[in-house]
Amino acid sequence: MLSMIFKNASKFKLLSIYSFIILSKNPLHSQNINQSLIWYGIFTTYDFNKKWYFQNEFQERHFISPIAQHQFIIRSHVHRNFPKAGMELSAGASYFLQNSNNPNVQNTVTIPERRPHIELGKKHALNKIQFEHRFRTEARFYRNTNSNKTELEDGYYFDNFRFRFRSQISVPIVKINQQNLLKIKISDEIHLHSTKHRSTTYFDQNRVYVALNYEINKKANIEFGYLNWYQQKNATAFYNRNIARFTLFHKI
Repeated sequence: MLSMIFKNASKFKLLSIYSFIILSKNPLHSQNINQSLIWYGIFTTYDFNKKWYFQNEFQERHFISPIAQHQFIIRSHVHRNFPKAGMELSAGASYFLQNSNNPNVQNTVTIPERRPHIELGKKHALNKIQFEHRFRTEARFYRNTNSNKTELEDGYYFDNFRFRFRSQISVPIVKINQQNLLKIKISDEIHLHSTKHRSTTYFDQNRVYVALNYEINKKANIEFGYLNWYQQKNATAFYNRNIARFTLFHKI
């Protein structure tokens, strides 16, 4: 059954692109809020065996002008591979520290978020090109605050389920010493709410990503890329974020 879901990969890639075009194009009289950020990440993978592995992520995200904290993230997840099907299942959780979406705001409170998730992934290759598809479902729990969101209060509240679908291709460019491989990654990921968010729409955001990935050795690679993060703020405004992203992938 699961293999049938991913049988025609091109349809899923087109679905993501078409969904972005239909749902995230600016409606009449809407406006873009342009922002620039830098993301830093460390992804560490622990292989238990050929079928099971654990991955932990640390990500720091901040605005550039002015320099201001946006998000800090810790995400951990366990994966179960199904090699014959080219698929994997995983489950995990994230802990977010969320600051204001406006870098010019002073003395704002940092709001924690707890985000458990489950996901299904599919990988396959066409010649030397690697295709990856990921469907993730997240439950979002935010820390309670006062009415002005200036002080934290006890407990968390459930906000929404969010569904994320990402399609990605990886194309090798250069191979050095039969180990060091330079490749380009291109991906598109759409995020949808399970219910209308702020009574406006199911659409949350779309992320288009282009990166160069360099394999240092069999256990480490580094990646530099550009991410366009297009997110709905309200019924008439969207965040259009241009992001430089640096990531280190390390396997133990």
